[in-house]
Amino acid sequence: MPITPIFKRHTFSTLLLASVSMSAVVALPAHAQDATESSTNSTQTETDDTIKLDPIRVEDNATSQAGDPTPPVYAGGQVATGGRAGILGNKDNLDIPVSITSYTSEVIKNQQADTLADVVDNDPGVLTSYSYGGSGDRFMIRGFVLDGDDVMLDGLYGTAPRQLIDMSMYERVEVVKGASAFINGMSPGGSGIGGGINLIPKRATDDPITSVTTFYEMNSQTGGHVDFGRRFGKDNQFGIRANLKYADGETAIDDEDRNSQIGSLSFDYRGDDTRITVDAGHNEKNIDHGRTSVNLLGTLTNIPDAPDASHNYNADGTWADLEDNFVQGRIEHDVNDYLMAYAAAGTRHMEESGIYSTPRITGTDGTMTYGGSTIIREDTTNSALTGARVKFETGVVKHELNAGVSYLQNKSHQAWAFSPGASAFTGNIYGPTPTGYPALAAPSGNLSDPGLRNINELTSYFLADTVSFLDDRVSVTAGIRRQSVNTKQFDLTSGAQSSNYDADEYTPMVGIVGNVTDQVSVYANYMESLSPGETAASAASDATLTNPSEQLAPYTSEQYEIGAKADFGSFGGSVALFQISKPFSYKNASNTFAADGEQQNRGVEFQIFGEPVTGTRILGGITVYDAELTDTQNGTNDGNTPIGIPDYVAKLGIEYDLPFLKGATVNARAVHTASQYVNATNTLSIPSWTRLDLGARYTTEVHEYPVTIRANIENVTDSDYWASANGGYLTMGAPLTAKLSLTADF
Repeated sequence: MPITPIFKRHTFSTLLLASVSMSAVVALPAHAQDATESSTNSTQTETDDTIKLDPIRVEDNATSQAGDPTPPVYAGGQVATGGRAGILGNKDNLDIPVSITSYTSEVIKNQQADTLADVVDNDPGVLTSYSYGGSGDRFMIRGFVLDGDDVMLDGLYGTAPRQLIDMSMYERVEVVKGASAFINGMSPGGSGIGGGINLIPKRATDDPITSVTTFYEMNSQTGGHVDFGRRFGKDNQFGIRANLKYADGETAIDDEDRNSQIGSLSFDYRGDDTRITVDAGHNEKNIDHGRTSVNLLGTLTNIPDAPDASHNYNADGTWADLEDNFVQGRIEHDVNDYLMAYAAAGTRHMEESGIYSTPRITGTDGTMTYGGSTIIREDTTNSALTGARVKFETGVVKHELNAGVSYLQNKSHQAWAFSPGASAFTGNIYGPTPTGYPALAAPSGNLSDPGLRNINELTSYFLADTVSFLDDRVSVTAGIRRQSVNTKQFDLTSGAQSSNYDADEYTPMVGIVGNVTDQVSVYANYMESLSPGETAASAASDATLTNPSEQLAPYTSEQYEIGAKADFGSFGGSVALFQISKPFSYKNASNTFAADGEQQNRGVEFQIFGEPVTGTRILGGITVYDAELTDTQNGTNDGNTPIGIPDYVAKLGIEYDLPFLKGATVNARAVHTASQYVNATNTLSIPSWTRLDLGARYTTEVHEYPVTIRANIENVTDSDYWASANGGYLTMGAPLTAKLSLTADF
């Protein structure tokens, strides 16, 4: 069984310490600005905490000269004014008929965000949970699941780390709301019906970066992080950015230990006509005795209250090792003033191994059963995108035409073993931590050398045109994408191909934007998403089926959305009304497995962010849902609310700069989620919950170098609650967790 060697962790920590020492030595002669110079600046990049922001928008120096520039940030630095709208490129929020919220490095640093889940927890349209029985993160956007497999890296699917994504190597997190199969293509795992997440890697800025951070997180999680960046060459054409992070120790959950080993290296070139970026990274997470989600027995009449927030009810001896290595490159070339060609390609190798044990609650008193499983998986994913963007005019109408092709291939090698259901151990979710798990049955595949399980290939061709008229006051975007899906499955014993799924689908998109003023725009869109069709049961499982083992054609989900956006320079906001309809399948009256059912999610989203008053920053909003199931099997659940979708989610964060202590800031965040149904019959639900987070930071100078101390306490009241019912699995909220860090910028 592959277990992470101790010496591997020690080697990485030694490398980190060496890097810290080297960075300090290198930084001394490279210090570009002294404290006096810095204090006179009126603007600030995302990498500098030491300067007060005026209530104006500031440019991101990292890509200020690029042909497809990263949008600047609002005053306060927490949210950017736009983001990557898939194949349409980086766009200002006011100019696109799509909802995008881009969270910056200021949020990541000041909230001491460890994983991607910590960042998107600021978004009222996103709920987080654990993956089924595992240690990875899952998200729900507009009420639909987004798996960790389907997160994008700089606009490309398949290269981002797969499950627990560490934030130390990323500059921004972009949350794209809505069905987006046209602008992003079909996701590799088929999730993301309600939206997607795109990660922007850290790259060198015009100002030198040498940042060293040490941190502590209760109960005993400690570590360090080095961030180093420089530009060089003529006109600073070349840039390099490196990040190293190591963390180890017990979390606030009893007997849960986590180890992180993170490294990234980015290179970029920005010439007059050509821009090149290359990003590589290593993301490794080792979890011992991790607390996972909880399954429920279908006959339960009531859900037990959540146990103590720090209680670990999972079986002792469980562990998971998650490792991702990736490299990705992108090039843009201005052929002339009107035509830009671009291409991106990347690869990722992922390894997962672990022993898991997902508890199942069987009694209203907290009685549970638990088994055991061993999962071995190795994935290699290759992804590529190429296209061209051309601008031209026909009379008074401006055009931006975009055409291209994308391709993704994933090869997955797998093996697993489960304990027989009849051998499950018993316990209680409130009782002592289980000390073992049943013996495993014979494995499927070779646990020492997992065999090829499936090959997934996604190919698509896209064409879009954005036309603008009335002095750019009105723009219309229309396009279509042809998506091809090919999936081959293989028998783990014989290695022979067992199935072949091949399907094509077209996904259109149309959107319109009207600029009411220079600060306010209204928009509307119609978009579609794609997900793989479900597979019917085998003839051995159900002899009455007319189409046993058939995988249905890809599901097409439809979205209608209207909204308004505002950008007042120092702050902004948006409101959106949406409706997304997604098919689901069951055995109908004709004994045919078919996509006859539908889940329809309606909702209203409101967000606000920025610095409306100098020294006071806000970040948050509310999403109200009206979701229902229709055309269910025999009409049994018609009109019911889908699993895991609350009536509303409200989040609000506030930062306040203390006027009597220069450099000091206090912050607070409240998160409230309404109750959620756990089953489709709507007979079981988890109650609403509220969480309060508090924090503070202080920036000063030590020997003319900026030093920032950050302290955050999450779940200050130490509330015990079920946070999510995603997929019918319950995920507990984290206990009171204190975080402390010290950052020195040289």
